[in-house]
Amino acid sequence: MSPNLFSHANLDKLKQKAQKTLNRSLDQHVKLAVTGLSGSGKTAFITALVKHLTTQSNKQNLPFFDVVKDDRLIAAKQVPQSALDIPTFDYPSAINCLLNSEPNWPESTKRINTLTIAIRYETKHGLKQHVSPQSTLYLELIDYPGEWLIDLPMLEQDYASWSESMLSLLEKPEYSEYAQPFLSELEQFNSEENIHEQALKQLSNLYTQALKQLKSQTQLAYLQPGRQLIPGDLEDAPILLFFPCRESNDKENSQYSHLASRFEAYKKQVITPFYKNYFCEFDRQLVLVDVMSALNDGPQSLLEQKHTLQAVLQSFNYGRSNLIKRLFSPKIDKVLFAANKCDHVNGTQQVAIAQLLHDLVGEQANDMRFNGVQIETMAMSSVQSTLAKRIKEGDKALDCIYGKPLNEDEWLTYLPPEPPNHFITQSQWPTHGFEFISFAPLPSAKGELTHTRLDHALQFLIGDKLQ
Repeated sequence: MSPNLFSHANLDKLKQKAQKTLNRSLDQHVKLAVTGLSGSGKTAFITALVKHLTTQSNKQNLPFFDVVKDDRLIAAKQVPQSALDIPTFDYPSAINCLLNSEPNWPESTKRINTLTIAIRYETKHGLKQHVSPQSTLYLELIDYPGEWLIDLPMLEQDYASWSESMLSLLEKPEYSEYAQPFLSELEQFNSEENIHEQALKQLSNLYTQALKQLKSQTQLAYLQPGRQLIPGDLEDAPILLFFPCRESNDKENSQYSHLASRFEAYKKQVITPFYKNYFCEFDRQLVLVDVMSALNDGPQSLLEQKHTLQAVLQSFNYGRSNLIKRLFSPKIDKVLFAANKCDHVNGTQQVAIAQLLHDLVGEQANDMRFNGVQIETMAMSSVQSTLAKRIKEGDKALDCIYGKPLNEDEWLTYLPPEPPNHFITQSQWPTHGFEFISFAPLPSAKGELTHTRLDHALQFLIGDKLQ
């Protein structure tokens, strides 16, 4: 028997797994997938969730969260996480950004983080009440770069099919200008030649630059591989040095075969562990979507967002859950689709934003319902950035919003354009398009955050676990 078998590290992991299994058996541990593309607001949501549960859990602030409304929430606090090899979500830095005298949005996530909140509450009925009048729910959240999420569909592709899909995307008129240096160089590339590392590296760098240009200049999210945008601990690693190339004579030791082997290595060594470690044991899921940024960018971006959501959602395990499944094969049994940053439009327009999102994810939502999953769609702002303001223009009353546009000094009263309440094609697109403004967070009053429907989201996602 190996002397390392019962090392302290292994024993700690066994204890953590046993404790988590016990909590699952008592329905006291929920792993929540906070899913979203880059810029959808995952970090701000997690920060707001912690703030509202720990220091702002009152009826005035969370009136639709039953455990608060019924005066059964005793307290909530962040507790040490079970995954000792993963950095802890930097809540202090994130909340400081939002509570500054000049508030700003927390930095986007650059690595995997995790956080666990222990929610202590009075039990209401059922087996828990007979065991103890009080109980604790452990809510575990994982934060990660949205760019890495986009890699999950690559697991179902080989190098040839992936290359064709990415090159077809880059060659579209809307995007080709940003990828032109790479596409021009690729035309001169001979994939049948023997391996030339310097040429492969040069083309890979041009491809990465194309991805970065598309990320900064458009709302296109389907940019793979995501680690070329946010490498994390793989900065400068050879495994990232690949790019799409159309199929040629795949002879041994050719540049094409070398690229294909790197693609497969990336899937095996980077994407698969990421998927197995963080995406196979979720119980509930929140899908945050910034539909207004896609509308700003045009009909192609809205279509690409729809396709990206479809591809990403296929990577999760969905189905009706029960005790046995929770212990041995967890499946997501509740999914909330949230059109985030909804206060960037007025109150009456928020219904349209939610309906548009419902239309974007309609096919996936139907499949999930068929498998017994509970689905909800809503418009939400985890951190509020505008105030409602009604102004008069002649005999008409206009429902505007008031806030400070991002990276500007002056506050603005603004009438947002009317968003569509369903998916629209290019032929249906308004002549002048859409122009929704991005706003900075509202200054906090007495060190507190405000939200729009965060309590509704909490009630749907974990309200039944706090009975």
